[in-house]
Amino acid sequence: MGLLEQIAHCVVRGKANKDSNYPPDMKGQPGVLELTRQAIEEGIPAVEILNQGLVAGMNVLVQKFRDCEIFLPDIMISEKAMKAGMDQVRPLLVAQGVKPLGTLIIGTVKGDMHDIGKNVVAMMVGGAGFEIVDLGVDVSREKFVAAAKQRPGAIVGMSALLTTTMPGMKTIIDALKQEIGPNVVTIVGGAPVTQDFANEVGATGYAPDAGSAVIKIKELLKVA
Repeated sequence: MGLLEQIAHCVVRGKANKDSNYPPDMKGQPGVLELTRQAIEEGIPAVEILNQGLVAGMNVLVQKFRDCEIFLPDIMISEKAMKAGMDQVRPLLVAQGVKPLGTLIIGTVKGDMHDIGKNVVAMMVGGAGFEIVDLGVDVSREKFVAAAKQRPGAIVGMSALLTTTMPGMKTIIDALKQEIGPNVVTIVGGAPVTQDFANEVGATGYAPDAGSAVIKIKELLKVA
């Protein structure tokens, strides 16, 4: 297994560093942190470490999550491993002028304080190579619009867990189309949200889970 494949494997398994006792069968072995540092020392370009190591591992996680082979606790552990590598390569990518695949503005709509699903989507989309602008929870229409104005071309993602807050998505989408333009790209999700509802409120896309969100966002922004 090559060095970049080892990095990807450690992301999938959630092996952040050598000192981590998780997973038990990899105790004492180097993790994403050490392997990423080694790759940098060996002169492997940062963009290759990102795409063929860290993002490659995240892509496997996306598929496993969609297939229900792994669950939320696994994703959260792998997030720490992914971050250990990203902290090493991000300064190099910035210095080299490497740009993200796109930008996702994401938030839970006004009146809704739930953020677990939103956080998982943000983590997985960020791990796939996108810039994330997380507006948090209980986000007003005005805040979504302001963020979209500051980042032309960004996709705007909205989450809701309460059926009582779902209508707020239409209010936000209508405001975005009026203030930004009819071609603004939006995506909605959350436990009670469906494709039919997304169609009704005029969203560009819908994702039933975090894994699907990564795929749908790449599709909407036309990136590989």
